[in-house]
Amino acid sequence: MKYYRYKDEHSIVCLLCKHYCTLKEDKSGICGVNFNENGELVNRTYAHPSAVHIDPIEKKPLYHFQLFSKSFSLGTVGCNFRCPFCQNYTISQTTDIDISVVYMPEDIVHLALEHKTQSISYTYNEPTIWYPYAKDIGILAKEHGLKNVFVSSGYESAEVIKDMKLWIDAVNIDLKSFSHDYYKKVLKTDLDGVLKSLVAFAASGIWLEITTLLIPGVNDSDEEIEQMAAFIATNIGAEIPWHFSAFHPDYKMLDTPRTPYSTLEKAREIAHKHGILYVYLGNVPTDANTYCPKCNALLIDRNSFEIPALDIHSSSCRLCGEYIKGVWL
Repeated sequence: MKYYRYKDEHSIVCLLCKHYCTLKEDKSGICGVNFNENGELVNRTYAHPSAVHIDPIEKKPLYHFQLFSKSFSLGTVGCNFRCPFCQNYTISQTTDIDISVVYMPEDIVHLALEHKTQSISYTYNEPTIWYPYAKDIGILAKEHGLKNVFVSSGYESAEVIKDMKLWIDAVNIDLKSFSHDYYKKVLKTDLDGVLKSLVAFAASGIWLEITTLLIPGVNDSDEEIEQMAAFIATNIGAEIPWHFSAFHPDYKMLDTPRTPYSTLEKAREIAHKHGILYVYLGNVPTDANTYCPKCNALLIDRNSFEIPALDIHSSSCRLCGEYIKGVWL
């Protein structure tokens, strides 16, 4: 795809995310890393990652995708959101690019293969804003049999989501709140845009999981969780895994308390009440196992890294035959 379009003889429109920023010559948009250079969109973080690491796929988090595998993970700098709770704010809320660090797409794929990972994850900061770099890595990765994973806040443009179907295998999308005001006033984006992305991903054929960081006094009311659960059950599907993560004080929210475990438990109860089958709790010691929604058999034991009752070849419970949605191989 082409990542921009011309607006007039002096400016272009960036097509990477739903902000659709208008960029005049040598100016960037909200993300601070994509510039109009001589009438073309240039991503200045291209080939300059700020972080690389090998993570378990469960850390993305993805619980129904390539079980117990390792993912070569990277991020750059910048973001199109302004989350005051960001745990990676040292890279996401800066536009300082270390140009001395250079990893071309072929270098990233080589490292992923060398370390025997099964996928490459575009994560840590918002990968939508460095999509041209990510895609060049991902196309090459697929040629070598690697999967591609996007960890995102869900503000991709419609053009990018359509293009992602060509090379992305799985996404985890943050649903940060169900408040239009919170998204607009605090996060500086739009809730409807994220909801449209979730619906589009659910219909795309790309494996989807959703994460909600529950923050005390912000998005943890029963009413708001009910609204999120109803939306997911109705518009996304009851078989999509939903992860509730506990907040800890960070960045601009150091005075906000940690999320009580009871809040996470309540959220899980609400999700189950709406028929959502696979609900997981994160950032807390808890049972992260997967159970059959029909016979309650233990399918995946994430403590012992075993799959006692899941037939990964047929995606079914060995005991009752229930189909368990996921990408297991």
